[in-house]
Parts: sequence; structure tokens; C-alpha cells
Amino acid sequence: MNKIVLDCYGGDNAPEEIVKGGLCALDVNPDLHLVFTGKKDVLNGLIDRHHARIEVVDATEVITNDDSPTEAIKKKTESSMVKAFDRLKFDDEVGGIVSAGSTGALLTGAFLKIGRIKGVSRPAMAAFLPTVKGDGAVLCDCGANVDCKAQNLLHFALMADAFYKLQTGKSDCRIALLSNGTEDKKGTELNQEAFALIKNTKLNFVGNMEARDVTSGDYDVIVADGFNGNIALKSMEGASLAVFQLLKQNIKKGGLRAKIGALMLKPTFRALKHQMDYSENGGAVFLGANKVVVKIHGSAKAPSVTAGILQAYNLSKQDITGAIKKSFEENGLSE
Repeated sequence: MNKIVLDCYGGDNAPEEIVKGGLCALDVNPDLHLVFTGKKDVLNGLIDRHHARIEVVDATEVITNDDSPTEAIKKKTESSMVKAFDRLKFDDEVGGIVSAGSTGALLTGAFLKIGRIKGVSRPAMAAFLPTVKGDGAVLCDCGANVDCKAQNLLHFALMADAFYKLQTGKSDCRIALLSNGTEDKKGTELNQEAFALIKNTKLNFVGNMEARDVTSGDYDVIVADGFNGNIALKSMEGASLAVFQLLKQNIKKGGLRAKIGALMLKPTFRALKHQMDYSENGGAVFLGANKVVVKIHGSAKAPSVTAGILQAYNLSKQDITGAIKKSFEENGLSE
């Protein structure tokens, strides 16, 4: 499966930045083919190369963040997202979908159109985050499931473990449960039940962890319900933005010396900004669906779109669904 379908009318910068990101992905990977969905005349006007490796599917409607996810997927059948899901569902050569559109609609579409892997109680969103040391960490779930049961968190751990191993090539990873303390008995009743279930698997479960250590590099997979996982993710985003804003404010207040120092450190600041931007590693992956579903940030520019496409392609070629199935089978959880 060398094809990825790209929802070209999802996100704040559609379709220009989405198409630009798609073209850059084709520059990087000569084996990649893309299916663009959206307003055909507009998209054809934006495509300036790789015509032989691009197919455009006309879609006259757009799903917005104001639409009800379920109603939009069911009723906006001519939308770029629904057209993308239809192509993903019925074309065996298409291995995944990438969209910067409505998260709710994308998750609903994945569930209704693509379906979940046998044995998975609930699919979950997993984001690959930068860390101070190591190769990064997977946060799962980071927003798909607000209300969870202990079994769901167990399944998140199994799926995220498989995802991490494919992303990094490592054979083992340290899995922790997000809680309000590192002691075994910390956390809510849900956490305590999930702790016991995960501990009883073949996974390398190292216990509870606190949110301040998400980016420490001491853990490779962080398991959470979607409510707390999303708060952790957004808090990290907010903290990163705040640090750079405070740096700018203090440089302005510091006078000439501070400005000269900032100029000398500009390459360092730029490198740090890129290092802390998790979207440069790709998007959030909807683990547990029968095909690859990648959600890139709604405000994504071309580089993030490119990263999301390459991520979807690689996960499809590496057979992430097969890896998840194998993990469930090894732990006696496949139906």
C-alpha cells in the first residue's frame, strides 16, 4: 500500500498549505502516491509537480469544527473528509488518511467508516512527544476517550507499546500510568484498577508517574484516559509557548546587552523551538482503527503536513494494525 489519502480542506490553512505539504512529501519519498480530496478545480491549480503520483477526488463540501461530528460524517457525503474515508475504506492500495480537520469528525469517521481492530475495546489517540533525553515518548490517550474503564487503559498501553516500537525501532519500552504520584496506590479508582491490569501483562510496566515527568525521557509510553491525557498535552503546549513569550518580553526589557545575547543565541532558540514542537514528528495517530488515521494540528503549515503524511505512510508500510493485533494475541486479549 503506497497510497495515502489527504483531506485537503481540513484545517485553518487549507487548501494551500495542505497541498504544499503533500507535494513536499512526494519530494521526500519517491515511492509515495497521494489521493487529494477537495474542490477539484482549486486543487489542480495548486499542483505544480508530481502529477503522475497524485489523484484528485472532487469534494464540494467541507466539514467544520462547528458541525456535529456524527451528523457531518453521515450527511455531508460530498465533504473532503468523507470522500477521503470512502477511498480509504474501499481501496486496498490506500493505507491511511491524514487530516487537519475536525478531530471529532475524524474520530467518528474512523469508527463508522473504517472500524476498530478485533479485540480493541476503544481506539485511542497517541501523540509522539519530544523529551529532554531519549527518543521521545508516546502519550496515549490524548483526547479521544474522556470517560474510560480500566480495560480501555490496558488496551491503550498495548497499542501504544506497539506504536512506540515501530516509531523508534526499539524492542522494549518503559510504560507508565499518568497519576498524581508515583506510589502504587496513588490515583483514582480507575487508575488503581488499570494499574493492576497493566501490571499483569508482559509489558515493561514501571508503575505510576507524575505529569511533570512527561517530557523527562524517563518513560517511553504514558498511559492516560483521554481527559487527563489531553490536559497534559495542552499544558505542555501552553508551557512551551509561555517560555518563549517570556523570553521575548525579558529580552526587550533587558536593553542592548540582552538583545546582543539573544542575537548570538538565535540559532539555539530556533533549534529548541523545533525540538519542542511535537507536530514536527507527525500528528496524533488514532490507534486501534483497521487502517492508519493521522490527525495533524488544525493550524498545521506545510512542514507539519509533510511529517504527518510520511508518518502515515511509514506506519502503513510497517503494518501498525498487525503489530497491535500481535500485542493483543501475546497477552491473551484477542477475541
